Amino acid sequence: MNRFNPTKLRLSKWTACEPRNREKHFLVIDLQYDDAGVLQQVELQAVYSLRSEWIDWRQLRDDLSWRMGWH
Repeated sequence: MNRFNPTKLRLSKWTACEPRNREKHFLVIDLQYDDAGVLQQVELQAVYSLRSEWIDWRQLRDDLSWRMGWH
């Protein structure tokens, strides 16, 4: 389990353990909060293709799918 403070995710770097479409390195470019101010999703942007997608921030805790930093 990756341990991190969810409020400090903006501009953090992540590496996909199983890259798809030659997209391995990602950057968190935006955070989405609900009305109560609780973090719900993060927007990940692929460094190679600049494609972005929204995912639940809790998925980044899975160390079988994601590694902190660029490796």
